[in-house]
Amino acid sequence: MVFMHRLHAINFKILPNKISDMARSGFLAISALILLFSAGTMQAQERVLIHMDASQTNHLKAYGIIFNHLIDGNSGIWLLNYRGGSFLTQNTNDIVRKSRVRNVQVQVISESEAVRILNEVENPGSNTTPINLEKAPKIAVYSPPQAMPWDDAVTLALDYAEVPYDLLYDEEILSGDLSEYDWLHLHHEDFTGQYGKFWAMYRNHPWYISRVNFLEGVAGNLGFEKVSELKLAVTKTIKSYVAEGGFLFAMCSGTDTFDISLAAEGTDIVPDQFDGDPVDPGAGDRLDYSKTLAFENFSPILSPREYEHSDIDVEVDINRISESLDYFTLFDFSAKWDPVPTMLTQNHVSSIRGFFGQATAFQKDKVKNNVVILAESPGLDKVKYIHGNHGLGTFTFYGGHDPEDYTHRVHDPPTDLSLHPNSPGYRLILNNILFPAAEKKKKET
Repeated sequence: MVFMHRLHAINFKILPNKISDMARSGFLAISALILLFSAGTMQAQERVLIHMDASQTNHLKAYGIIFNHLIDGNSGIWLLNYRGGSFLTQNTNDIVRKSRVRNVQVQVISESEAVRILNEVENPGSNTTPINLEKAPKIAVYSPPQAMPWDDAVTLALDYAEVPYDLLYDEEILSGDLSEYDWLHLHHEDFTGQYGKFWAMYRNHPWYISRVNFLEGVAGNLGFEKVSELKLAVTKTIKSYVAEGGFLFAMCSGTDTFDISLAAEGTDIVPDQFDGDPVDPGAGDRLDYSKTLAFENFSPILSPREYEHSDIDVEVDINRISESLDYFTLFDFSAKWDPVPTMLTQNHVSSIRGFFGQATAFQKDKVKNNVVILAESPGLDKVKYIHGNHGLGTFTFYGGHDPEDYTHRVHDPPTDLSLHPNSPGYRLILNNILFPAAEKKKKET
């Protein structure tokens, strides 16, 4: 199933129709090599192919290798749909040694072999295409100061892949620090101001009480009477950041609560157990879906005793589904015509094991029509992975908490990614940090 997607900021050369397919393929392959190696001379030298198919020994570390290669001032080519989304680059800066130390399998090839591969990838009859990777994005993670590294799958992935990032929270967001970053991930935050809706089960636990006191303190210090008002200001600031060209990625409750907060502006949907006053009469019917990024026609769950925030999330009875049968499937996009969703779905498998979270997956009928569905569970109207545009920027939402921890309950031990170096679920996270490196249009701030 192929979705058409607006190529909003990636520029491609279009050759006259009179040029033959063979000439076009050869021209584009050589053009890609010129772009890749323009910083040096065109004399014969070795290139490095980092293949990403099932033969790769450490997929996750491979992303860190190419990302840090870009940070060092080098360029690269992402070979979409070629051997699992492989990377081609210069043999510089000890990239081979760095790869082997990290158990990342690489292949040293000649320039003529690189041209052959690019010709193959550019073949009009193949569902493959090369994408130039130019500059590593500057990454920020929205996360509270007291969060542990294993609380969030993205920080786990970035740390394991050795990708640098900075931590930001409410004060930095509202102070305008986002303008310094290209890509932002949202920690599994509750942007509705209901503290994750853990009140019913954990309200007397020290960690929950500490969390409430901390957030109320942050809100008060920043001049807000309620945590929900603070979080609304944060979501609106992040939404403006996306509109100005930023890249937003979120997982679990950072996805649906973000849109719920935006839609509920001007309406109190927070029960008095969280903010000291009751919800507004008819609050569930007063949401403004025009303000949201991804979801519409949803209803908030106003009871403090229910764990869910809204009916966006797919309600799953963990006792009625077999973990061995819980999978979601990536859509197969046209690499040449839809390179953006193709980048975001690069993997060595097409079906990936499911995993739970506070927002496990999204009801298909709650996803806006202009949002691209990247992965779903066939026959269940259960959408796992989506992508869309807002203004000059983009957002990608990924349901679930930890791709290698099926249920991830409170106080579960941290996931050790050294035991899952080829995790296809984690690969989807790391696709997102490379996506901005292919972007040619500078972010406006």
